[in-house]
Amino acid sequence: MSSKAELVIVGTVLTVDSRYPTAEAVAVRDGRISAVGTAAELAAEIGPDTRVVDIGDGCVMPGLVEAHGHPLMEAVVLSDRMVDIRPVTIRDAETVVQAVHDEVARRGGDGAFLSGWDALLQKGLPQPTLQWLDAAAPSSPLVILHNSGHLAFFNSAAARLHGLDRHTADPKGAAYGRDEDGELDGTARETAAVFPLVAAAMNAGSYPAMLAEECSRLNRAGLTTCSEMAYDPTFGPLVDALKSTGALTVRLRTYEMSNPQMTAHSAPGAGDDLVRSTGIKIWVDGSPWIGNIDLTFPYLDTDATASIGVAAGSCGHANYTREQLTDIVGAYFPLGWPMACHVMGDNGIDTILDVYENVLARHGRQDHRLRLEHVGAIRQDQIERAVSLGVTCSMFVDQIHYWGDVLIDGLFGPEHGSRWMPAGSAVAAGMRISLHNDPPVTPEEPLRNIAVAVTRTTPSGRVSGPEERLTVDQAIRAQTIDAAWQLFSDHEIGSIEIGKYADFVVLSADPRTVPPEDIADLDVLATYLAGVQVYDASA
Repeated sequence: MSSKAELVIVGTVLTVDSRYPTAEAVAVRDGRISAVGTAAELAAEIGPDTRVVDIGDGCVMPGLVEAHGHPLMEAVVLSDRMVDIRPVTIRDAETVVQAVHDEVARRGGDGAFLSGWDALLQKGLPQPTLQWLDAAAPSSPLVILHNSGHLAFFNSAAARLHGLDRHTADPKGAAYGRDEDGELDGTARETAAVFPLVAAAMNAGSYPAMLAEECSRLNRAGLTTCSEMAYDPTFGPLVDALKSTGALTVRLRTYEMSNPQMTAHSAPGAGDDLVRSTGIKIWVDGSPWIGNIDLTFPYLDTDATASIGVAAGSCGHANYTREQLTDIVGAYFPLGWPMACHVMGDNGIDTILDVYENVLARHGRQDHRLRLEHVGAIRQDQIERAVSLGVTCSMFVDQIHYWGDVLIDGLFGPEHGSRWMPAGSAVAAGMRISLHNDPPVTPEEPLRNIAVAVTRTTPSGRVSGPEERLTVDQAIRAQTIDAAWQLFSDHEIGSIEIGKYADFVVLSADPRTVPPEDIADLDVLATYLAGVQVYDASA
């Protein structure tokens, strides 16, 4: 084995290591970081076979970490089997409707699948009633996934294909909408009802190519690690097959969905450094964009709330009761499982904190890293309570970039809407947080997360809750080492330190030196996984 490095990158090295924040070079041997220091110091690492990369005015930093993603489902949703109608792709309502009709005509009896319907941002969309869906596709299946991922619309042909009718029972924590006569109305809410409809767009033969493209998409954004926050064990063999070919170019940290049997198909920490079983995913409530988050305060009575079917005075609701959550957490946590709980509304946050506190009192363990996901409406007292319990939050700050004005003007008013995703308060209270995109809800744009966390600028240009802004260094940590920590991976990734994996992203400039609002527009020039270049912008 050679004593020289296989790779040396020379230039600005942003380490995210407080002991040595900036270096001039980093060396790689056997997939791990072997040296960090000045260019002169690392000259000794260079041999005749060493690849030396001078990044010039660029900046190399740890590979970015998506702490709350859905890559296995996004591989399907953003494949050519589904039409991307998300607001980031199409803003005009008429164009969305035309895309529905075009896909129905193109697919015929094979069924049409589209993803990204959002009445809040695509103003003027029709109400997707069963009658409208059946008129759009009278004889072939049609499924439209809401941009939140928490709601799907399906026509009568799709209902027949899946054996759904008025006698179909609602899955636990999910529901099929029904009219006043008890007949299905063409809506499915939450994972257990939505996922089977969307999964029909996938087949095992085409999935490896879909997943390979998903890896490329993540790498292009500078991501080298991504959680899978709604892991279905049936994906396991497909992931293993791609891994065996070497085409899996992103580390996966899976959170298996809780199931009615309250069992898991794996064990905590099972797997390896590339694919590892990390935790169990649970839910309290749903999405603010469809009106089903559990709040102590009401939604506003506006055109925006009317467009998503929220009744005046509604405080939303939970999808799981306190008793159900107590049973679920009580079944998994004592077995050593970390838990990650989707919760948006402040009333729901009280509920899950009660459940966490109860299970910790009975089965407490050190370093549990119990998580709360999204936490848009979390209050200051809840942040402080979470910190006291050792509970950590992953925040969806990118919602401010897309829905920041709607949150204030259309849904919740300035008091609650401007404090949405209070990252500054969380970090000030001593919490290690992560930032995420929840893709495909918003694209993989970790650099924009950093920019938004620092500026909190809405689409109209207003600064939403300036007191909740992070510093650039804090935001970078939340997208690297602190995100890795939440995934029980900070010992191996998340910073540029000797012994850790050589997972890097090379940017066009140092994000600490450009105006914060420009961080989102930095170019990803290259991405490395264990020292192997998996993305090259010049190729």
